[in-house]
Amino acid sequence: MVEQEGFRRYVAHIILWIGIAIVAFPVYVAFIASTQDNALIANGQMSLLPGGHFFEVYYQTIFVGTSGSTREPVGNMMLNSLIMAIMVAVGKIAISIISAYAIVYFRFPFRMPIFWIIFITLMLPVEVRIYPTYKIVADLHMLDSYAGLALPLIASATATLLFRQFFMTVPDELLEASRIDGAGPLRFFWDTLLPLSRTNMAALFVILFILGWNQYLWPLLITTRDDMQTIQIGIRKMMTTNDALTEWPIVMATAVLAMLPPVFVVVAMQKLFVRGLVETEK
Repeated sequence: MVEQEGFRRYVAHIILWIGIAIVAFPVYVAFIASTQDNALIANGQMSLLPGGHFFEVYYQTIFVGTSGSTREPVGNMMLNSLIMAIMVAVGKIAISIISAYAIVYFRFPFRMPIFWIIFITLMLPVEVRIYPTYKIVADLHMLDSYAGLALPLIASATATLLFRQFFMTVPDELLEASRIDGAGPLRFFWDTLLPLSRTNMAALFVILFILGWNQYLWPLLITTRDDMQTIQIGIRKMMTTNDALTEWPIVMATAVLAMLPPVFVVVAMQKLFVRGLVETEK
């Protein structure tokens, strides 16, 4: 039995390492390509070992930009994507937790129908309602602005549902104790529910940050100035129809840089993220 258990563990580790290699190899190739000469990549002669253009390519990518399709530095694109992702994540969490608090702890007419209306909006993503959303943003003169990038995306039925389910597991004794202490609704929300929801908010922040960071269609639609475009739009503009004109080292460096903020957020909030998912399942 001990030998069989050891063999199974050995096989499981081999499968895991194979999976890691499959996932990591494209990232490795992108990094290697970002250090190579553009002519070698265009001719299909790229080596699988790092080249000697690392500092040159990344300096040009972050601070200068390409010489053809878009002259905007990638550092500015990353800043735009970062601001948009943070606004989307924080906005979704703030609106959702307040909505869930009102639905669970307040009694008002049509409380449950309102909740189900919110839930039904899951079937209406931005892609479905993109024309009326664009029309409203344009009429409010929010094109080429951070508000226009983030505000149409900050409503989240999923986060409202998750917070509602969590609030329903909070013991009623906490509410009664707060009332005995003379705490009103806002103080109960601020002093009791928010600290209890910390891990759930962290888990949602990771998911929603990545969601906001990876947005492509909406920023593509409402941004017309190069200085407001996000990094996903920048990558697409760098890839011209003629491969010989595409600056592949800069494209690959941009792709590598685009991975860093989501990876940093996941690693930095990993413990809270896992705890939040476990508590949500309970």
